[in-house]
Amino acid sequence: MTQQLPEVPSTDAELTGVRNFRDVGGLPTTDGGRVRYGRLYRSGHLAHATETDAAFLAGLGLHTVFDFRNAADHKLDGLDVELPGVRNVSIPLSDPADGAEFWRLVRDGDIQQLRSILADGKGTARMIASYRSIITDRTAEHSRVLHALAEDSVPALMHCAAGKDRAGLSIAISLLAVGVEKEAVEADYLKSNDAHRRYKVRRSDTSSAGMSDEVMELLNPLFGAHSDYLAAAFAAIEETWGGTDRYLSEGLKLAPETRERLRERLVEEA
Repeated sequence: MTQQLPEVPSTDAELTGVRNFRDVGGLPTTDGGRVRYGRLYRSGHLAHATETDAAFLAGLGLHTVFDFRNAADHKLDGLDVELPGVRNVSIPLSDPADGAEFWRLVRDGDIQQLRSILADGKGTARMIASYRSIITDRTAEHSRVLHALAEDSVPALMHCAAGKDRAGLSIAISLLAVGVEKEAVEADYLKSNDAHRRYKVRRSDTSSAGMSDEVMELLNPLFGAHSDYLAAAFAAIEETWGGTDRYLSEGLKLAPETRERLRERLVEEA
């Protein structure tokens, strides 16, 4: 399949049925390079993409869409829309708020139930633990993604449900692998907090009580992107492998030549 790879900066289109879409092109590497535009995109799920959204996405020349959602996500939101000529790859990763009963309480629980599972830092602790485990326990999945990108999968779009956690970490790992500065990785990650990007909170009780300030504050650790979460992921890399290079070579089994091919596909040299 012939791919058209745009070299000019593309705008972060605000799609109607797809939230949190953006091109990560332009991010700086530690040696003065830049991530190429039109190579790596991220977003929330594509299940609710409108015809206009789908036409825009189809026009990006995508080779592969990586879907990190699990079966429960697919049941809740549906499968992605089909994009002609694009390969869809399902690589389920753990949802940071995994568990049917937990999500039932998030959607249907009253204020007392929400306090019981989220108050006093419990929501934040759950997210931090999950970010760490996605790093330490999902090396095979992340290795598969990076090898695919190095081989033939670019341009690629990565997404989960909200495009914040599972896709956020997979994008972060991909960016670290080609030498993007950690500060730039974090800045891109935090863009998921922009009002037009955030995943919409779903509650059965949409009254003022069911959507009160306290309820939103309790839910914020689940639906917001927080620097502490990404820092916990980076800390897990340091504690487990002693640094990014060993994480990539030993944890993700990336050979030097694979990293070089990945960089050639994704980075514009200085």
